[in-house]
Amino acid sequence: MKLVVGLGNPGPQYAKTRHNAGFMLIDRLTPPGAVPKSRFQSSLIDAELAGQRCLLLKPLTFMNRSGQAVAEALAFYKLSPASDLLVIVDDLYLPSGSLRLRPSGGTGGHNGLEDITRALATDAYPRLRIGVGMLPSGGKPAHFDQADYVLSRFDDDELPLVESAIKRAAPGVELWATKGLTAAMNRLNAPDPAPPKSPPPP
Repeated sequence: MKLVVGLGNPGPQYAKTRHNAGFMLIDRLTPPGAVPKSRFQSSLIDAELAGQRCLLLKPLTFMNRSGQAVAEALAFYKLSPASDLLVIVDDLYLPSGSLRLRPSGGTGGHNGLEDITRALATDAYPRLRIGVGMLPSGGKPAHFDQADYVLSRFDDDELPLVESAIKRAAPGVELWATKGLTAAMNRLNAPDPAPPKSPPPP
């Protein structure tokens, strides 16, 4: 059994905001017709991904308290953070549409990761980062408020990039669940797709 956790904030006002990229990938992985249960202060789907039983978890505690839900689920099912847990998180320091899978590491100032690391007393758990930051073309305001930025909705030119990344990430998560972290890293850490070229001037 594997535990796949997507981070985000509950409520329609946060739907498709940058901070909810983790929720968006969990939604993509959820089988059609699956009915979530309310457990561990979360929305929980018990699913099979490529034949492997996976628990798809969206903490409903708000981002800053994500660790409590993750720790409760790991303890209940007696799972190991290093081998059985995958946390999906937005990353404003990666260009929109980028994917990075790592076995462990720092939090990068992400409040959700910070709370999970605190609750588990370790940073040795895999995390899949979905880029929600500057566009491949370099677009992002020179001066912006980080909290406001991650809680804002994607621009029209960003959303297709993020949705494409989520589409690419879904089979990578299945690969992690069935073949392990190295196989998934080899797939998901491939070079980012090149941004579309602007048409030549007439």
